[in-house]
Amino acid sequence: MKVAGIKPNEVTFTSLLKACAGFVALEKGSEIHNHTIKTGLELDVYVGSALVDMYAKCGSIQKAHHVFYNMPQRNEVSWNAMIAGYAQHGSGEAALQLFEEMQHAGIMPNSITFISVLSACSHVGLVDEGHHYFNSMIKDHNITPTIDHYACMVDLLGRAGRLEDAMDMINNMPFEPSTIVWQTLLGACRNHGNMELGQYAAKCILELEPKDAATYVLLSNTYALARRWDNAQMVRKLMNEKGLKKETGYSWIQVQSKVHKFMARDTSHPQTDKIYAKLDELTTLIKMAGYVPDTNFVLYDVEEQQKERFVCYHSERLAIAFGLINIPFGMPMVIVKNLRICGDCHIATKFISKIVGRELVVRDANRFHHFKDGMCSCGDYW
Repeated sequence: MKVAGIKPNEVTFTSLLKACAGFVALEKGSEIHNHTIKTGLELDVYVGSALVDMYAKCGSIQKAHHVFYNMPQRNEVSWNAMIAGYAQHGSGEAALQLFEEMQHAGIMPNSITFISVLSACSHVGLVDEGHHYFNSMIKDHNITPTIDHYACMVDLLGRAGRLEDAMDMINNMPFEPSTIVWQTLLGACRNHGNMELGQYAAKCILELEPKDAATYVLLSNTYALARRWDNAQMVRKLMNEKGLKKETGYSWIQVQSKVHKFMARDTSHPQTDKIYAKLDELTTLIKMAGYVPDTNFVLYDVEEQQKERFVCYHSERLAIAFGLINIPFGMPMVIVKNLRICGDCHIATKFISKIVGRELVVRDANRFHHFKDGMCSCGDYW
């Protein structure tokens, strides 16, 4: 485009920023931001909204906040992007405060706004507030809830351990529950150890999608957490018979615009020796600081020592070790995982953040976790 002498416009930058958000490409997104400043298009409401969305989805909620509050004008897309960003980063109260500011500014919330608001409530356990906003959406704003709004409510109740209430919400929906709704309930059953309801949710999913591998994995994990190894093995055997495969867990990190991808116990990276040496060093240091591997998150019936080796070399830890080796102190470090971060890795990363004195940002399948000084932004509610 540059070679052809065509100048980029608002649509160009909006599209590029959307792509950066999708790939969690913070470095490239920042470069494009600089170009928008040079061309004067940073002040455009659509470009500004895309910048807010990009920074939030790339792990820098502070920069998203800065861009948002420096926009000369904002539309509903801008407000929705910032509220969604706060929700995804676990800043539930900030999201709700911004929602109130949005209405005071005369911008009417829409269906998308309420998905973000309900998600914000879910991530921090604001059950009563979630009910309030769900009812307000219907009564005060005349917005008919969609399946996505109901899924948010099931998630809100499920995370809080109110599984019967979540089931009541599903039973009272004005339409047939979708696979996503049942998967949300199944995930909550796994986290809270409710096998009976989990089995029912899995049955409902498989009636809708008989070849959904994720359902078999969630059900197997539910059994494994309860140490019902025979049932867990039976579910995995059934998966194999049906030719279904579990989605492989990956973590990746960008260094100088290059993506480095890892899987558990990965030895394919050119810096493998350095990575494992760094990780072993970190493991020794955090154990000295009080870390004890939680092998309950190893969902296989194997010896305790082998379980400890399993958890210590998960993909996110390899990515963290690689990042600490290659990213200078003071530079942002964002790790992306395609699945939910495991509980033991969550504990270990809190310890690592304190030992190395750096903020470590991990985006898993559900949300962002900001680890700093031995704490996580999620407050261990995830």
